[in-house]
Amino acid sequence: SCEGLWNQRNMIFKAAGYCFKTQRAIHEFGNAGRQYDDLTSVPLLETQRQAIDDIMKVEAVKRCQ
Repeated sequence: SCEGLWNQRNMIFKAAGYCFKTQRAIHEFGNAGRQYDDLTSVPLLETQRQAIDDIMKVEAVKRCQ
């Protein structure tokens, strides 16, 4: 589901310390202890980047919002 894909993608960002901007993400994941405001500066492993890319491709096919 789109909800599951959104959660998977954002769990990766949460684990890496991303500071969420949307109320939905802040409500779901919080921002305590987060340190990266810019997605491009979040330190991700190549496997994490690939997983995010794959999730985003599926989200696009499913036309997730």
